[in-house]
Amino acid sequence: MSRLLEEYNNKIKHDLKSKLGFENIFEVPKIKKIILNMGVGDGKDDSKILDKAVQDLTLIAGQKAVKTKSKKAISGFKIREGMSLGAKVTLRNKIMYEFLDRLVNIAIPRIRDFRGLNLKSFDGNGNFSMGIKEHVIFPEINFDKVEKVTGMDITICTSANNNNDALELLKCFNMPFKDNQVN
Repeated sequence: MSRLLEEYNNKIKHDLKSKLGFENIFEVPKIKKIILNMGVGDGKDDSKILDKAVQDLTLIAGQKAVKTKSKKAISGFKIREGMSLGAKVTLRNKIMYEFLDRLVNIAIPRIRDFRGLNLKSFDGNGNFSMGIKEHVIFPEINFDKVEKVTGMDITICTSANNNNDALELLKCFNMPFKDNQVN
């Protein structure tokens, strides 16, 4: 079992129940899934860049990534419908907690000039999104073999009904939020 999943089941769940004032343990919010998305605009011209992005995202996630295709044609960007433009992967269960552990404890501390995650990145329904400018902060990526540094989006979907419950949940997982912000 993953270290974070074990910690959630044994400690965090009970702490949140008393902290948020829930009567039933099943009301306590939990993380449902984590979605990683990497948009590669140059992939439309060179398919090798897109294949490398899929390979890197697969290494980062520990699960096979899939190519994303454009939904409609945009002539100004020279994009046709169905053209591959990025990669994505959805993580659930054990592998999700392992990724979150690596994100919080290894990858985020490697970000240059990091001052904390923005509290305004919640969507109102308890989901949190963040962007990363360089995918090379993950230890699985060999910096010497990277041809093009790309960014990625990470969305953490929770079962919380509001932002405050989701914030408390993510703080229990040691997500480094900025302290001087007001909701």
